[in-house]
Amino acid sequence: MSGKNFKTQTAKTQEGITPQIAQELLQKGNERFLTGKRLGRDFSEQIAQTATGQYPFAIVLSCIDSRIPTEIVFDQGIGDIFNARIAGNFVNEDILGSMEFACKLAGAKLIVVMGHTNCGAVKGACDAAELGNLTQMLDKIKPAVEATPTAPEEVRSSANADFVNRVAVKNVELTIENIKAQSSVLRDLYEQGTIDIVPAMYDVASGKVDFLNNKQTELA
Repeated sequence: MSGKNFKTQTAKTQEGITPQIAQELLQKGNERFLTGKRLGRDFSEQIAQTATGQYPFAIVLSCIDSRIPTEIVFDQGIGDIFNARIAGNFVNEDILGSMEFACKLAGAKLIVVMGHTNCGAVKGACDAAELGNLTQMLDKIKPAVEATPTAPEEVRSSANADFVNRVAVKNVELTIENIKAQSSVLRDLYEQGTIDIVPAMYDVASGKVDFLNNKQTELA
């Protein structure tokens, strides 16, 4: 871990962060995570500094998968980013409301919708799995399954890892469409350029985050 200390976000530093800078901060953080050059942080000091207020620069919607601890893979500290986590990283009214709070009231400049490879929720949707409340939850991901094309000889199930990962990418894209369609608050902020809403994929085999608004990633 790098010995360099990183100051906690303040109202002043948050104000100076644009949506583009926010994405760059996350990208650079993931690069540090991958290379083992994480910034040194005094978490006790950050707890004290954020006790009376918070000024995160981004909110990340990701899966509950235990292999994706968001602050760790982006090398962020206490008070840097909001987290919304749900299996399959889709949105509902509660998550949209949380995003509206994060961006409109708390000043976050970037929404990242981050799926991941080898996603169990996506696999369940591909296989039309049924189990208690899981059944209706997986229904939220089925539009991505239906919208992902395959060659005639391809298997459309969790047995096809490439298909699963392509569904995960499509699910991220549809989630972003739903955010813009279902939240006038976030749509207005996006259209004004106050925030950006970007797609990303996390590779559970490497730890790398690819922002899909930069380039389309091949996920094998």
